[in-house]
Amino acid sequence: MVVCNSLEEVRANIDILDDKLVELISQRSHFVRQAAKFKDSVDEVKADDRIEFIMQKVRRKAIELDVSPNLISELFTIMIHEMVETEISELRNAQTF
Repeated sequence: MVVCNSLEEVRANIDILDDKLVELISQRSHFVRQAAKFKDSVDEVKADDRIEFIMQKVRRKAIELDVSPNLISELFTIMIHEMVETEISELRNAQTF
């Protein structure tokens, strides 16, 4: 953990992390799009069991890392919802060809 000596240094480190977070979310999104190739239906995309597994896993990780599990749950809920919609679009586009 980096210890900062000024507000500017704190903000600079936050900016670096924000960029990395966006890059990681982008990578996740690309994998989600690929996943659509291996699924045959919207129900397979929605995969409630898989989503529940992910949510439990990230909440445990949040607790382990001393960050609010509620915050992480909310972020992942939004992200997963949007990515499921993206994957459904990918699936439907693949089925039209």
